[in-house]
Amino acid sequence: MEHRKILTNKWYLYLTEFFAGMSVMAVELGASRLLAPYFSSSQIVWTIIIGTIMIAMALGNLYGGRKADLDPNPDKLYGRIIIAAIWIAAIPVLGKYIIIGLSAVLIFAVNSNFLVIAAFIACMVIFVVPLFLLGTVTPSLVKYSVDSLEDSGSVVGKLNASNTIGSIIGTFVPTFISIPAVGTAITFLIFAGILLALSIVYFVSSKVNFSKAKKVPVSIVLFLVCIILGHDGSFAFWQTDLTYEGESIYNYLQVYETPSQVVLSTNVLFGTQSVYRKEKGPTGMYYDYAMAALPMAETEVGNPTKILVLGNGSGTFATQCRRYYDDVDIVGVEIDEKITELASEYFEFPEEVPVITYDGRAYLNAVDETYDVIMVDAYQDITIPFQMSSQEFFQMVEDHLNPGGVMVVNLNMRSDKPGNINAYLSDTIGSVFPYIETADVIGSTNRILFASNHADMDVRLDEALSRETDADLRVMFGKVAEGLTVYEAGDLLLTDDKAPVELLGMQVIDDLIADEVSYYKTIYHEEGLEGIIRRLS
Repeated sequence: MEHRKILTNKWYLYLTEFFAGMSVMAVELGASRLLAPYFSSSQIVWTIIIGTIMIAMALGNLYGGRKADLDPNPDKLYGRIIIAAIWIAAIPVLGKYIIIGLSAVLIFAVNSNFLVIAAFIACMVIFVVPLFLLGTVTPSLVKYSVDSLEDSGSVVGKLNASNTIGSIIGTFVPTFISIPAVGTAITFLIFAGILLALSIVYFVSSKVNFSKAKKVPVSIVLFLVCIILGHDGSFAFWQTDLTYEGESIYNYLQVYETPSQVVLSTNVLFGTQSVYRKEKGPTGMYYDYAMAALPMAETEVGNPTKILVLGNGSGTFATQCRRYYDDVDIVGVEIDEKITELASEYFEFPEEVPVITYDGRAYLNAVDETYDVIMVDAYQDITIPFQMSSQEFFQMVEDHLNPGGVMVVNLNMRSDKPGNINAYLSDTIGSVFPYIETADVIGSTNRILFASNHADMDVRLDEALSRETDADLRVMFGKVAEGLTVYEAGDLLLTDDKAPVELLGMQVIDDLIADEVSYYKTIYHEEGLEGIIRRLS
């Protein structure tokens, strides 16, 4: 092993281990944010990320230990760290293009489990190499730091402690500081810069001949190029007219406007989360259908209708209720404070409606208040929170409804296949509420579910419709009344102990993707790629 004076200072070795551990965790959390806008932030995606990283680290440990025994040259270790640093710095530049490119290919190549396969391959291509290289750090440093068997246990323990402490800090800093403050792209650049600086210090202090260490100036140039090209945090790089794009602790957030509406999306590949119509009339979407819960509920004469919205989002449902009814008392609950800020800034959310920054279920657990209508609108594509889909959760909702109250749920991935996610949710609700009616939203994949402990929801809606003088409400409620179907609950139950909502949601996503691309798949099989290009041009 070549002698490097800097390596006689074990604190530098511990520092290397510390920053390596910190960077691994920062890259892992950055990976979740890079993939989430395209594949969601579900447990499935997290499983893929963690599994991929552990594979890379394990292989890196094996390779690093073998190289440390065969060729214990510290120059090569710090050279590997430089390569890892530049690779991580390049992720903000190339990562999103790789994800879209792979998705475009795979969407024609696979018929099922698209999300799992696409996320796994993207994760392997983008993250395995730098994490494999960082996995070689620990066994190499053990080789350089252990002087004798007498202190080997102590030294290895300090190295592992340094790695663990770095990992802890690397877990908290991106989540609570860097990603909310400067975004995912710059977070990657920050930790890449730390690794690069660590390696440069090694090579400079060791006075390695330039001809042997030309990777240092080259890496600096490449890093600067990545800074210039990679500081743009846009995930939807093909959209140039976004009103807002940013990140919060919980979500990637995108707002765009058309002449008639403002749209909020937390996923650039699968649908939208909120739509606000500028003309201040009916939205034509599920919000109109959900408002039928107000006349369906039995309220005390003279008292305002008390409404709780779990998953307030940009507040379209609350805004529409306030727009059409004077005698309503609405409270919104939204876990993402940044979405609430966007609601006020871009969606004309009523200032008089309070919004509590809290998880919906935790809020129900914390208050004793009861309501006439509880709107559950916390389901986004595959990222259905299991704690708000279980039998125990819906029992809590029932406990917070006044006698004659109505729970309304937006089921946003309609499917009629046996055993689909909506069947599970509906059956679970049916185990708590004896009366359930549903209405499919025309022109969308949404299905609105109304649940109550009283049997005359449809009767009350018909009565309200017969005396309604507002033309908009007559049209909206007429669509609901015409499409109402009594739901007979089965035995597909979700509980706190067992609620595989991600897998069930993924099945529906696969079906939706298959329907969307079937036309282009046919063209591809008949005319090849040129046929698709002709259709799209």
